[in-house]
Amino acid sequence: MIQARTISSLDEVDREHWDALANPADVGDRPYHPFIAWDFLHALEASGSVRPETGWQPFHLLLEEGDTLIGAMPLYVKGHSQGEYVFDYAWADAYERAGGKYYPKLLSAVPFTPVPGPRLLARDDGARLQLASAATQIADKFGVSSLHINFLQPEEASIGDALGLLRRSGQQYHFTNRGYDSFDDFLGELASRKRKNLRKERESTSAQGVEIEWITGAAITDEHLDAFWIFYQDTGSRKWGTPYLTRTFFRLLIERMADRVLLIMARRDGRYIAGALNMIGGDTLYGRYWGCTEHVPFLHFEVCYYQAIDYAIEHGLSRVEAGAQGEHKIARGYEPVETHSVHWIGDENFRTAIARYLDNERAHVEADIDILRDYTPYRKG
Repeated sequence: MIQARTISSLDEVDREHWDALANPADVGDRPYHPFIAWDFLHALEASGSVRPETGWQPFHLLLEEGDTLIGAMPLYVKGHSQGEYVFDYAWADAYERAGGKYYPKLLSAVPFTPVPGPRLLARDDGARLQLASAATQIADKFGVSSLHINFLQPEEASIGDALGLLRRSGQQYHFTNRGYDSFDDFLGELASRKRKNLRKERESTSAQGVEIEWITGAAITDEHLDAFWIFYQDTGSRKWGTPYLTRTFFRLLIERMADRVLLIMARRDGRYIAGALNMIGGDTLYGRYWGCTEHVPFLHFEVCYYQAIDYAIEHGLSRVEAGAQGEHKIARGYEPVETHSVHWIGDENFRTAIARYLDNERAHVEADIDILRDYTPYRKG
């Protein structure tokens, strides 16, 4: 028999069994995705970044056939909507003004990580369908207002469609490596004026005495982490009030996944003044966290965007995903792409209202992406 059950910690599931579904080594067309690896998700829990007290209660869903794990879903009971990047604050406000209780809700996502990737971890569509169905049944059984599966793959969103879940579209900006041999090759694809602007920005950074380092694997030291932690705290305190991740999380990440971490660090006069932490996937470089202690014009663009493109080209990666939002990325060669989430809403009347809202929102997102594509720096035709 196939049975579904939930667990309150990844300690309750074997690491190898989870990873065999998240990143199966024998599926050649499925590139490695670092954010759904057991090591990454467990580091969030073990570091105290994810716990009930922070509004993220692990409630992971497992699908088992006898003693064999055939499906898994990272799942959390949420007491708020922070750190999700698919914004439903207006939904919560409307539901509670109507007399409902929006929280707690269920969320399948990678905490604090707006990166598209697998959420229904299984080896076939049948098990993925059963996972999604089991998640909706659990949401209904426990009487929560809603279930949200954020930043899932398009094919997984289609499974949600089959179950009658509501689909939501968003947009991000990704760089696509079109077989470039160098950064200059990439620049050659741009319109003349845009190409000159990018060169001026890069030259401006180097002219101000800034040196850039790529650091990964065993080369990452406590000195690098200490400097980066200061950068991360500064950005986190300005954006969210309190940084989401603890210092212990970054230590565990390096201990477990150093070969999947790329630090791009900026040094001037012998001191680190800025840095960005990236994760290296099977075919994609994922830009995650950035910060600085000195303002240098265009340094953010250099460290987060141009250096990431350089690294992807040099290492044969297909894409750079530089995180959520930021139309300024378009002028730097990052193009608008559609992202997907699916939603189960328990209350029928509220579900009908949300469905109408999403129909309008999807049309606006599609129109925005079409318009923004005209503003990319690439030569037309």
